[in-house]
Amino acid sequence: MNVTIYHTPACGTSRNTLAMIRNAGIEPTVTEYLDQVPSRDELARMIDDAGLTVRQAIREKGTLYAELGLDDPGTTDEQLIDAMVKNPILINRPFVVTPIGTRLCRPSEVVLDILPDTHKGPFTKEDGERVLDAEGKRVV
Repeated sequence: MNVTIYHTPACGTSRNTLAMIRNAGIEPTVTEYLDQVPSRDELARMIDDAGLTVRQAIREKGTLYAELGLDDPGTTDEQLIDAMVKNPILINRPFVVTPIGTRLCRPSEVVLDILPDTHKGPFTKEDGERVLDAEGKRVV
């Protein structure tokens, strides 16, 4: 299965998402988007395919969001996407693209919605939260 994760190793949510993909027996294409910035068209397509608004896909915390005035309600989606491409730290993460769908995986277990049911045993997130049981089934 062809899977791409737009990843940043410094982010726990992104690390957990990548680990869940691998737990499903899939070695994804890992795009460290801070260095390999998606094109404007790619980013807009991911946002649209994930069923998000541009504002839902932009990262506010720990970024230039307010400093650049992006919190102004008059800022258009086109201006927001341009800012995200110019300053990729503004792209919320991680986005994952699979043949089943595209999701912004916050929380990380959202990735399970777009992966095949091929998980190899249990999975526990870095913070100790159990996500999959011994049979690879979701813990609810």
